[in-house]
Amino acid sequence: MNTNNIFLPIIIPLIGALCALVSFKKLRFLLESSAFVIAAVNLILAVILFKENISLNIPWVLGLEFSLRLYHFSAFILLSVAGFGFLVTLYSLRFLRGKEYANQFYGYLFLTLSLANGAVLANNLILMLFFWEGLLLTLFGMIAIGNKNAFQTATKAFIIVGISDLALMLGIALTAYLAGTARISNIHLPLDTLGSIAFILMAIGAISKAGSMPFHSWIPDAALDAPLPFMALLPASLEKLLGIYLLARITLDMFILTTHSAMSTLLMAIGAITIILAVMMALIQKDYKRLLSYHAISQVGYMILGIGTAVPVGIVGGLFHMVNNALYKSCLFLTGGAVEKQAGTTSLEKLGGLGRNMPVTFICYLITAAAISGVPPFNGFFSKELIYDGALERGKIFYLAAIVGSFLTAASFLKLGHAAFLGKRSEENKNIREVPLSMLIPMIVIAATCVIFGVFNALPIKYLIQPVLGEGLLEGHNFSGFPTNMFLVAVTVIVLIAAFLNHLFGVKKSGSGLHASDHIRNAPVLVKIYDLALKRFFDPYEWGLKFSRLLADISWAVDRSIDWIYDKFSVNLTYSLSRQISALQSGNYSLYVVWSLVGAMLVFVLFFIK
Repeated sequence: MNTNNIFLPIIIPLIGALCALVSFKKLRFLLESSAFVIAAVNLILAVILFKENISLNIPWVLGLEFSLRLYHFSAFILLSVAGFGFLVTLYSLRFLRGKEYANQFYGYLFLTLSLANGAVLANNLILMLFFWEGLLLTLFGMIAIGNKNAFQTATKAFIIVGISDLALMLGIALTAYLAGTARISNIHLPLDTLGSIAFILMAIGAISKAGSMPFHSWIPDAALDAPLPFMALLPASLEKLLGIYLLARITLDMFILTTHSAMSTLLMAIGAITIILAVMMALIQKDYKRLLSYHAISQVGYMILGIGTAVPVGIVGGLFHMVNNALYKSCLFLTGGAVEKQAGTTSLEKLGGLGRNMPVTFICYLITAAAISGVPPFNGFFSKELIYDGALERGKIFYLAAIVGSFLTAASFLKLGHAAFLGKRSEENKNIREVPLSMLIPMIVIAATCVIFGVFNALPIKYLIQPVLGEGLLEGHNFSGFPTNMFLVAVTVIVLIAAFLNHLFGVKKSGSGLHASDHIRNAPVLVKIYDLALKRFFDPYEWGLKFSRLLADISWAVDRSIDWIYDKFSVNLTYSLSRQISALQSGNYSLYVVWSLVGAMLVFVLFFIK
């Protein structure tokens, strides 16, 4: 195959972005049809390129090279990006109909696909950084076109992700310096002192892109303010794929990460903390999209935990969970969009009984909610079991965090499904109908894939995931099929049953599905923590704003003080002294002579003392 074909995944979506941005709003049919065609062509191209191995190295500027590489891992991510891009585009054709910002959204969408493809294909750290930073601009743009609060949320996302990207820049500079090259495929560094610093800086950029704590707080805000297809495209799928892809490249290729190393333990700790804290916040949410956004954060923790174990079973589980999460999380957001489209709200207090009005959406929700909760035989069960296995091998505390996260995940999705699709149907929701077919097809396809990737998990594990590790790391192991550790399976089943019983208890105690988790939220100690969390006390961005305001107040006070010294104090002092000196000018010559003699004597004395 012609090596120049490696440019097509970057060029084709870029053309689509330009066409969308310059299109006239009145030519809706032309905009929608061109968007569909570009997304379809991009998907077909990704399928054609999947089995290809292409490397392209062109001399660039300042001694650098324009280096692209298509191999199994990058081709796999490329195909995933194209698949989700196509499904979100298809869904958006009807969801965005009548929206003033439709052409802008499609423009940003295709520009995002172009930049994401470039970041995946880049085999040069500097080139990858170029595409990576471009995604920061499209992230801002896609959020900013939302509701009246969207610009503030877009600014928040830009600052948080921008700070993490600054760490990535420093990490890239240090990595290239230590390796003596910026070509990614030629970098293989030990985790010594400088190597560990470079690793941490680059890992910050990767986990931030994936949405891990503490770089997460813009995601729940974007869930309410940004167009919903944005949530299904970026926080739910593309950013997870890109962030975990980079993290896998860092840990598998660029640095030598071993079990029981400090960096491995650090990643596992970040993963475990992200799992627990994010899912605890998801449990108390009263909005469909905001609840899903916290789960988008929590699930990243499982991926980081799996990859951080540095053992094959955990890494395979982390990468498999990356794909699975992108599937069920994007579908869950699409079900939320369907509810918003038909009911006009995603507030769980205003929903209820929608399962009878929207049966297909409800079925897709049930499948993907079961998948994310780790219910067998859906795909999330198998990826979580692999992560559990790797976590338990590294330490019981990490396994405990993962299993507690699964309990809270199941509890929150029981609450969400009960509140939105079951229970009493309000008068406003009686006439609601199912969404159009163009919105149903993406949900059905993704939900069906969750079933297929579970029942036939050998397909993704053997042919997509395990080749990323290579035979040297796998050492002949095959992690597909039903889990071999039946103890872990038994614990998972017990935890899921416990979550169901907890939900029944909560419903009986509170009288509604919406408040089924209130007994956890109001538990001793937790109630105070939750109160602080809802006031954004633990949000690093809010602390950053407070520090910025304090610094601004101090700077203002210093500035005013300097102005007062120059404009008031020095003027008044000079004026006062001049009045005193003027008062001494009495016109008495005898007095002047006396003062002159006194002055001369002082000069004489000082001269001899010196």
